Amino acid sequence: QAQLVESGGGLVQVGGSLRLSCAASRTLFSANAVAWYRQAPGKQRDLVARISSGGSTQYADSVKGRFTISRDNGKNTVYLQMNSLKPEDTAVYYCNVQPRAGTEYWGQGTQVTVSS
Repeated sequence: QAQLVESGGGLVQVGGSLRLSCAASRTLFSANAVAWYRQAPGKQRDLVARISSGGSTQYADSVKGRFTISRDNGKNTVYLQMNSLKPEDTAVYYCNVQPRAGTEYWGQGTQVTVSS
């Protein structure tokens, strides 16, 4: 069964860094793009970053230059390195894989809180 497990969230001060991890089952991870989304209280879930199976990346404008997405195919894991964190980065961060049209998988989410 497909499974995504996020980790690495926590409480950090403004300007600090965190690295999130998303571990996926091998069947789900291979040949698929993986994305990070985030959802703040009372707001919609928004795309933060995506990495293709070949390593191409895209970022939301709000995180460009501060966040870096990467993947370790040997470990079936995708990372989100978050630097220069701001209070507006506070949210639950979710890992997402869409292996085909109409099918997607989500992790349970990991809370990131940036205190000012």
